[in-house]
Amino acid sequence: MSYKYLEHTADVGIECSGNSLEEAFSEGAKALFNVMVDLSQVEALELITFDVEAESIESLFVEFLNHLIALKDINDAVYSEFNVQIKKEGNLYHLDCVAKGEILDQQKHKIRTEVKSATYYGLKYDPEKKTLTVVLDV
Repeated sequence: MSYKYLEHTADVGIECSGNSLEEAFSEGAKALFNVMVDLSQVEALELITFDVEAESIESLFVEFLNHLIALKDINDAVYSEFNVQIKKEGNLYHLDCVAKGEILDQQKHKIRTEVKSATYYGLKYDPEKKTLTVVLDV
């Protein structure tokens, strides 16, 4: 399980991997929030649950990350732990997530860069390596 940042001229690229697809998604969420705040300072004090669906794993990843960005803004909170479950139902992939975090505190969390959205630019999924790559619009 890991994530790394990729060189990009104006935005932030991330590549995440895991022992499973679910772990790769979780690492992508961690990378997303670590772009925005110092993730090591975010405690798992509150939890939220949500689900998203899409027609492909790649689209599901973008929907997942964008939903987390929206929840950050709606709840004025940041998240550091993610339990992700993915299943295919008919032609759709369905993701259930439990995310843990806390209310955003600008002093504690050391604000870094605002992320506007996860994009389809550079979006890749390697099922053999269980690796996902995406570009974040900052």
